[in-house]
Amino acid sequence: MQVVVLVYSSDREVRVDVADALGVTMGGLEVEVREAATGAAVLAALNKRDIDCCIFDAEATPIGGMGLAKQIRDEYEQCPPILLLVARPADSWLATWSKVEAIHRFPIDPLTLPKQVEELVFIDEDEAA
Repeated sequence: MQVVVLVYSSDREVRVDVADALGVTMGGLEVEVREAATGAAVLAALNKRDIDCCIFDAEATPIGGMGLAKQIRDEYEQCPPILLLVARPADSWLATWSKVEAIHRFPIDPLTLPKQVEELVFIDEDEAA
């Protein structure tokens, strides 16, 4: 088994930083990071229905991660948990509008980000059982 994490950002460096922070294992399972640079790529990936968690960059352009998260929450009945990367503390209250489960502030912290994702993935699995 493995944990599949979808990372959305228009900035390749952000996607690489997130993948590096997540590492190769989580909760004893292999981590597979799938990258998406566009909103369309995110929707295509979600349609496969094998994503365990999403990480969206609120600063992505032209579609920001907040708006994309809100759209997905409104349009997908079964949606994996979403963690939103935000740049400013003031963005945290906006993130609640987008219905995300977790928020992580830039810069990406390689100690806390994997813990947040692990909690989202394994809590979601417990609720599904």
